[in-house]
Amino acid sequence: MHGWIILDKPLGLGSTQGVSAVKRVLRQGGYGKGIKVGHGGTLDPLATGVLPIAVGEATKLAGRMLDSDKVYDFTISFGMQTATLDAEGESVAESDVRPTRAALEAVLPRFTGPIDQVPPAYSALKIDGERAYDLARAGEEVVLASRAVTIHSLQSSPSSLGEGDHRVSDGGGAGRTGDAPPPRPAGAVPLPERAQGGLEEATLTAHVSKGTYIRSLARDIALALGTVGHVTMLRRIKAGPFTLAPAISLDKLNEMGQARTLEQILLPLRAGLDDIPALALDPDQAGALRQGRVLAGIAVDDGQYFAMLGAIPVALVEALDENVRVVRGFNLD
Repeated sequence: MHGWIILDKPLGLGSTQGVSAVKRVLRQGGYGKGIKVGHGGTLDPLATGVLPIAVGEATKLAGRMLDSDKVYDFTISFGMQTATLDAEGESVAESDVRPTRAALEAVLPRFTGPIDQVPPAYSALKIDGERAYDLARAGEEVVLASRAVTIHSLQSSPSSLGEGDHRVSDGGGAGRTGDAPPPRPAGAVPLPERAQGGLEEATLTAHVSKGTYIRSLARDIALALGTVGHVTMLRRIKAGPFTLAPAISLDKLNEMGQARTLEQILLPLRAGLDDIPALALDPDQAGALRQGRVLAGIAVDDGQYFAMLGAIPVALVEALDENVRVVRGFNLD
């Protein structure tokens, strides 16, 4: 078992819990107890969607997923900012201003391209060795430095609602129309009478670089529109090369584990490196790389390659000046 299992992570499940679920299914399905499992990038418990789980030798590539771009659908609810910048936290600021769709569309280009953003206080970043969210929960003031990120694209989602609509997110990217707005976090105070005709919420799609916080992006968009806001729905629809297409639910994972058919949904090692060209090896070259030796006189362009002996992955390698060195070796026969 070497490759990738793509989970469609449900609401409320942490990334490490996703890893534990796969470990448990592998063990219960009789695949072995010592198989390494890791995830390819943290996804908040209140978010859903693509969570790549690396199995076996694929764990050696999981770190590359942290550096990959991501694509998210997310909904901003206007009128209230919370401590956590999502629906879990208590209200810290409120506004009766509701932006028009035209104003929203006009402001999005300001958040496209290289930008600086301040991460949420409730994040896993460390301050003097302590997690920021632990300090925030303890009531300490958390001040995080801004960071440079890139928003490759930012646009209104086709599912974004019209002005004046209300929707309650179910955490799965879908919603239901109703007479009442989304439930308000604990501690919220009543809003004053608000002007009619503005957007109660908007759903956007963002293609972002590593290190981007969607909650911070939502906060800053709302502020630029002269109001405040927080995220009520967050769904990752792409992580690196992985999309929702091969993603499976936890129920499906358990079902296939019990049937011992996980191989059917296990993507190959190469699936995590679809942007890297293959480098065909002969047996002698493969043997040399497995021993950590450098291959000289390999006439290829500089860059990274996925070195293969036939259909067997040998190593992720780096070519420079016709010399090929191992970046990550795979213990596969």
